[in-house]
Amino acid sequence: MRLLSLIASSLFVVSAPALACGPDTNCELGNRHYRIAMPEGHDGATPVPAIVFAHGYRGSAQAVMRNGSLRRMASDMGVALIAAKSEGDDWVIPNAPRHMDTDGAPEFDYFDAMLDDAMARFPIDGDRIVATGFSAGGMMTWNLACSMSGRFAGFIPISGTFWLEPPETCAGPVASIVHIHGTTDRIVPLDGRPIGPTHQGKVSAALKMYRSYGGFEPQGAATYGDLDCTEEASKAGDMLKFCLFEGGHSFRTEFVRFGWDQLEKIGRL
Repeated sequence: MRLLSLIASSLFVVSAPALACGPDTNCELGNRHYRIAMPEGHDGATPVPAIVFAHGYRGSAQAVMRNGSLRRMASDMGVALIAAKSEGDDWVIPNAPRHMDTDGAPEFDYFDAMLDDAMARFPIDGDRIVATGFSAGGMMTWNLACSMSGRFAGFIPISGTFWLEPPETCAGPVASIVHIHGTTDRIVPLDGRPIGPTHQGKVSAALKMYRSYGGFEPQGAATYGDLDCTEEASKAGDMLKFCLFEGGHSFRTEFVRFGWDQLEKIGRL
């Protein structure tokens, strides 16, 4: 019995460091990692919703967690903030400059494993997880919406879309998407731009493909502050919202909050 107790204790000591992760320490996941910030004052037991944020080109999970405005917003909402991290400088997604021959599987496997790992370590409500990201992270978000819709309650791509062109169709259930973009964005223009052997895709092409995939129908237009939006809805009640702001390639924390609120209004959160 004493021997068994010693073995159990040693296993705990070995495994404990793997659990010691959060906003300032990587949650190791094979050769990848992520970081997570739970809401301030959380009791450590009650399941909470989560925002999964995909960084831009050459970004990091550490930099996402250093965004005080984003951290405060998530905490005030009672939401966990999960910062994903690409293996290299950028996400391995179809038709990206250095990844022309990929189908995106390495990233989809990573996000799948990351969600499982986060829910095993922390009290995360798996039915209320939203994916978002800016620039290259917005591109990653569109790919997640098309290939992993079953794992998320909705998607908020900001200033990013598919490389080259959208896929012919998507996999999984139709999801709700709130796309936000600047009218004068020169880094990821609405009509894209050539980069190396490839081309940034047109936002209009992504919307057209997903409109057809989900059977979305126009519901009108509305202005929310400085966001001018058009909205479409599916028969199942999902939302395809396209919002423009006057400006270039810029990120604001309130964009994420706006997208979250829109998803919440239609009962997806």
